[in-house]
Amino acid sequence: MPYVTRDAEGRISGVFDQPESAASELVRADDPELSRFLIEHGLVSPEAAKEVLAESDLKMIRLVDDLIDLLIEKNVIRFTDLPPAAGEKYLQRQVARKRLQTDLVVGEDDIL
Repeated sequence: MPYVTRDAEGRISGVFDQPESAASELVRADDPELSRFLIEHGLVSPEAAKEVLAESDLKMIRLVDDLIDLLIEKNVIRFTDLPPAAGEKYLQRQVARKRLQTDLVVGEDDIL
């Protein structure tokens, strides 16, 4: 059975397969409110859920890139603090993004 979080109005706002600090309420898998939440969020099938996760993964990659940039800019971390494999991947993404930005007009909301 899934665990859920609720918003201020008492509506389901998140679904988890394990209890989380804010998600300790169990609901039945066939709960109508849960079904409605899943449909509204495009999660009606495993394939749809995978698509949502893939799209979210792309956005998270951009977020991580921007977060690393910010931490380095603020001198919270140094590039050399990253594990070698992570540093290499980060550099590859930075080079690719800069190359695309110089060749194309790319908006902030575009995912590269």
